[in-house]
Amino acid sequence: MYYQGVKKSIILRPIGKKRPQFGDIHPLLERIFLARGVSSAAELDRALAKLPSPWLLSGMEQMVAELVTALDLQLRISVVADFDADGATSCAVAIKGLQLLGANHVDFVVPNRFEYGYGLTPEIVELVKLQHPDIIITVDNGISSIEGVKVAKAAGIKVLVTDHHLPGLELPAADAIVNPNLTNDPFPGKALAGVGVMFYVLMALRNRLREQGWFTARQQPEPNLAQLLDYVALGTVADVVAFDQINRILVHQGLLRIRTGRSHPGVRALLDVADKNSLTVTPADLGFSLGPRLNAAGRMDDMSLGIQCLLTDDPVLAKNIAVQLDELNNDRREIEGQMKHEAMALLSEMKALDEHHLPAGVCLYDANWHQGVVGILASRIKDRLHRPVIAFAPAGKDLIKGSARSIPGVHIRDVLSDIAAAHPKILSKFGGHAMAAGLSLTMHDYPAFALMFDEMVGKRLADVDLEQKIWSDGELGEHEMTIAVADLLQQAATWGQAFPEPVFHGVFDVVQARIVGQRHLKLVLRNPGGDLLIDAIAFFVDHIEQWLGLRQIVAAYKLDINEYRGNRSVQFILQYLEKIV
Repeated sequence: MYYQGVKKSIILRPIGKKRPQFGDIHPLLERIFLARGVSSAAELDRALAKLPSPWLLSGMEQMVAELVTALDLQLRISVVADFDADGATSCAVAIKGLQLLGANHVDFVVPNRFEYGYGLTPEIVELVKLQHPDIIITVDNGISSIEGVKVAKAAGIKVLVTDHHLPGLELPAADAIVNPNLTNDPFPGKALAGVGVMFYVLMALRNRLREQGWFTARQQPEPNLAQLLDYVALGTVADVVAFDQINRILVHQGLLRIRTGRSHPGVRALLDVADKNSLTVTPADLGFSLGPRLNAAGRMDDMSLGIQCLLTDDPVLAKNIAVQLDELNNDRREIEGQMKHEAMALLSEMKALDEHHLPAGVCLYDANWHQGVVGILASRIKDRLHRPVIAFAPAGKDLIKGSARSIPGVHIRDVLSDIAAAHPKILSKFGGHAMAAGLSLTMHDYPAFALMFDEMVGKRLADVDLEQKIWSDGELGEHEMTIAVADLLQQAATWGQAFPEPVFHGVFDVVQARIVGQRHLKLVLRNPGGDLLIDAIAFFVDHIEQWLGLRQIVAAYKLDINEYRGNRSVQFILQYLEKIV
């Protein structure tokens, strides 16, 4: 945002040329949907019946066969989860779902990020063996766990991998793998989060058990797996995967359960400590309020705490754990603020804020940085510089761990793959997505790696537009700046990553400006020559005093509703400000 020191351009979203087939729809909505590549009402349907079949996922037949056997024989199952919000919710879905379907012996292990690192490593297998499992199910990890799977198999433990991360050149020798991103996988949705993949496995398993008369034979009611959708919605939003139609359906249905009081005690407790109203919860609430609190367990302590919050059926215990998670998140914020200050000092030393000296790919390291917070730091600096960024922290024994964040047009995992191919010994391990990745290397190799990263990214930036943009859906007339239109926008679709909530822009007179909460800017705006007064707020404004006393601004905003003491009024949530006078 420019009020944080970065100049951006406001660009109108191009509208697709497809012939619209929406039927009777508000013209504003038609424009917004066409600009997001949607041209028919069918693409906006959020009914569960519109989900594609789970059997389209390659590997599902073998996965379900193994799980049916596990249920028939009541085998012991250990779920190995990732230590982020997607991993935690995936773990909760796996445990609750398998129990609903009749499993009596299900436990979990989640690696402590500071001791073991990511995934099903040989060290984690040794930890899992203490539970004496017959089967390991990985959730939100496993696709790169070549050695860990070998060790588990050698110990006589079957391994079932559910994951959504991009596979490497070699796949683990697991007994079954379900991952929509496997090569040539026919499933139409490649954006499923780990929690979505596990939910799909359960849907297929229930379908097969129904066909085999499992529930009838045991006089057991067939469970409604929709009761898990609050977890699915939270994990999907928190993992910042693209909101294709499949994810929009999953998130929408999960939000409906939360809004109607049918969420799990842990989710309700997280809403309470975040001071969010469950009746009006939005994807943004899940992403910016619940997700960080759940992630704080894995970043600052141990994600087992977050998983326990999700799994417990005791509202009092859920509230107590949620309070602990809230405190951990406050600690994380303090550490992040200090790290950001130190990172900006490093950038100043590198002359990185001068675009003539700006590296194509930026690497930052400080011996005092926190492993659990470098991902957030990399994201913040990436947003500021509009360049791929890796932030590193010490990991013991001369190792450093990095968290990478990228920009559209630069596939960060491919960058790391190219470096690993050219210099096979420089990376201890790496993995991730197009926009985010993790890696480890020695401190000794850090200077050389930073140069390689800059070079590899530079080759890709030649074809990437580096101008920072705010994409706008146009200007609104005063007749559209209403509660009715704001409600319409909120209810018309499930907005999220790659399917963004509408943003509008315009020139406004500043009637009033004041500071609230130290770093938030509260404004009263008016269209030039107009009569309507609109409240507006910009959150976390750097150098906030410079915005006081202005007479006119250019603003990009989301049309929102402010609810206070039972009263509802239109409010702009400002995404960008630019001074005119």
